[in-house]
Amino acid sequence: MNICHVITRLIVGGAQENTVLSCRGLVDRGHHVTLLAGPETGREGSLWRRAHEAECDVVEVGSLRRAISPLRDWRAYRQLRRHFERIRPDVVHTHSSKAGIIGRFAAAAAGVPVIVHTIHGMSFNRTQSAAVRETYRLLERRAARDTSAFVTVADAMRDQAAAAGVAPADRFVTIRSGIEVDRFAPSAELRAKVRGEWGVANGEVVIGTIARLFANKGYEEIIEAMPAALAGEPLLRFVWVGDGPHRRRYEVRLDALGLRDRVLMLGLASPCDIPAIVNGFDTILHASRWEGLPRAVVQGLLAEVPAVSFDNDGAPEIVINGRTGVLVPYGCTKGLTEGLLKLAADAPMRRALGAAGRELCVRQFDWRTMVAELEALYLRLVARQTLPCADEIAKAARVN
Repeated sequence: MNICHVITRLIVGGAQENTVLSCRGLVDRGHHVTLLAGPETGREGSLWRRAHEAECDVVEVGSLRRAISPLRDWRAYRQLRRHFERIRPDVVHTHSSKAGIIGRFAAAAAGVPVIVHTIHGMSFNRTQSAAVRETYRLLERRAARDTSAFVTVADAMRDQAAAAGVAPADRFVTIRSGIEVDRFAPSAELRAKVRGEWGVANGEVVIGTIARLFANKGYEEIIEAMPAALAGEPLLRFVWVGDGPHRRRYEVRLDALGLRDRVLMLGLASPCDIPAIVNGFDTILHASRWEGLPRAVVQGLLAEVPAVSFDNDGAPEIVINGRTGVLVPYGCTKGLTEGLLKLAADAPMRRALGAAGRELCVRQFDWRTMVAELEALYLRLVARQTLPCADEIAKAARVN
């Protein structure tokens, strides 16, 4: 097949890693793959090099940017349409809100027979104003008319989209976001190495969080939970992986609470360093207010690190209370404290939850499984387009 993936920007992030691995795997399976992406990068880092290493055709779409700009977005639509008319793909697969909406409109106008969109996280969510949520909901409903099928990374995304009237539930298929699971095996050697580099003392319990230092990633709730958690267990040590515009704000808040020395801010980390980093954690803490399915939690579980997480969006599908971690009611900082203290006090429990988490995630999140499931979906949709009257022919045959 001739397949084209479209994404707004190739920063280091879950949706972007998913897309690059999808392209790489489809090339390995013998398909011709083109990746169209906007030029923006950010403080998170860039995946452009990895995209080129995937051996697909990588094309920069200059007008495709994250920020809303009617004139520039119109240009992006026209650029994408021209690319589709030139490439003539059998399948266009879009990712992220901006590329998802503009890309699907452009693909339909170019006559692309199969158009697929992945919902990595809902474009309209609880963190937005009512007006913004409704605008995105209406745009998604309109783009759904041109969508052959939706892929969701979690069942929760399917349920939320169907409840919002984007499309009927039977047009969605859940395909877990693939990870190179073999790179995330637990390692005592890596654990000792990174904890030594961090200056972690014997007996300290490391609570790790991997997320942008920005609003809606849960750092406000984590900071609120920390004083009581440290009062209950002074040996807790927090490690934050990521950077962002709110870093200084969080540093000031930690200083005011007298907690700055209990938090190690590692800043940005290369994707190739994450397997070692998660091996240094005892617990991974996820408090994001909005997330399709937390990729960092999956990476922690693959290293046999149990999780404490709010129960929002797709998190309950991997953080199974009492089996792979502790699930906390959304927004309940007291619950975060209690969950951290529960796991800090019981190393055998942490090991048991972590082992169960790895078993679950190896089975569900292998990137090769994701690629095989995507390929099967594309083939079904292409076959349906090749034989558009197949259902009618079969019905007539039964009648006759």
